[in-house]
Amino acid sequence: MERYYQPEIETLPYEKIREMQNEKIVKQVKHVYENVAYYRNLMDEKGVKPEDIKSVDDIKKLPFLSKADLREAYPYGLLGTDLKNCVRIQSTSGTTGKRVVAFYTQHDIDLWEDCCARAIVAAGGTNEDVCHVCYGYGLFTGGPGLNGGSHKVGCLTLPMSSGNTDRQIQFMMDLGSTILCCTPSYAAYIGETLAEKGYKPEDNKLKAGIFGAEPWTEEMRRQIEKSLGIKAYDIYGLTETSGPGVAFECSEQRGMHINEDHFYAEIIDPETGEVLPEGEKGELVFTSLDKEAFPLLRYRTRDICVLTREKCSCGRTHVRMSKPMGRSDDMLIIRGVNVFPSQIETVLLNEGYTPNYQIVVDRENNSDTLDIYVELSADQFSDKMAETQKREKVLTDAMRAMLGIGPKIHLVAPKTIVRSEGKAVRVIDKRKLHD
Repeated sequence: MERYYQPEIETLPYEKIREMQNEKIVKQVKHVYENVAYYRNLMDEKGVKPEDIKSVDDIKKLPFLSKADLREAYPYGLLGTDLKNCVRIQSTSGTTGKRVVAFYTQHDIDLWEDCCARAIVAAGGTNEDVCHVCYGYGLFTGGPGLNGGSHKVGCLTLPMSSGNTDRQIQFMMDLGSTILCCTPSYAAYIGETLAEKGYKPEDNKLKAGIFGAEPWTEEMRRQIEKSLGIKAYDIYGLTETSGPGVAFECSEQRGMHINEDHFYAEIIDPETGEVLPEGEKGELVFTSLDKEAFPLLRYRTRDICVLTREKCSCGRTHVRMSKPMGRSDDMLIIRGVNVFPSQIETVLLNEGYTPNYQIVVDRENNSDTLDIYVELSADQFSDKMAETQKREKVLTDAMRAMLGIGPKIHLVAPKTIVRSEGKAVRVIDKRKLHD
């Protein structure tokens, strides 16, 4: 029997969802136009006024926002309310060291936590569960979002944050954790570590896992489910639109329901920006319908996916999105961290290396690996092993400072990286991220 956190909204007929969205978009566009000068200028340039937006059908008249706009408007340029009304920021890393900072009023946090609560209940959570949150806490949205959602459901919440696997396992076993929230690769690692310690899947009390923040395959889902003895659910979100809980899987596990009372989703052609019909594959675009502090309109996520309104047997009526099938830009998600080749190039040039490099991403034992091959110039090349290792260490430290994760650096002899006739093949991603 499927349970809902807010049944009257989650099972609302499509016509009613659309009515609610129409009402909210009219108010939101007016709010943004009056309070966000940056977006007002974009609308003025396009010749669009708030009164031109009478329903979500008119949303295509509005200009897009991109990550580049967020960097340009950093830190306060997209703020939609007085700073005194804001109670929190969350943040994500940007492409060249400049971060995306999202603001929240208490109202924004309440709505976000409701979205996460819906995801927990969809995974079978009740006030009798022990919800073990080992997403990172702090600026990252994962920990705070699921923590707040867990409180709203009434679960006993373990705010573990990431890392210290021995302690995670001690608390999991001693306190009888029943729902695990973390990245899929960390869930896989916990499963492996439990097995190494001699535990069988039936020895833990876990029944479900809510995993997101990085791409993962159906094959990985089955592996995690087997190693932990659970049902594994996907969750989707972006710091820019609040965090995890924008969309979540139900027991059907056939796509993630988007919380349409708070987020309006479109699929566009990434080249032309044209809105595509339901069922077509394209770039996902979100409009926040009731965010107060950081109300983004038509934000381009760069995630490629498909939307469907096919009836779901769980009873939820909100549109479903497929797992993202890739990106329309060159961003990689490695161990839950956003990595852009441009960041790597910046470090190499700053450290005096040639721009001839290759990034190889792979997955070993369900954990992402990042290898960077860097070609030395003739005058940098040395056949002294100790000197090369020293340079590799310095470069690894510089990369870790920029990316937030440590890659394995390989300094290679001049002219050993294959040259390409056309666009340089900078990235080789060997992970099988979608079937």
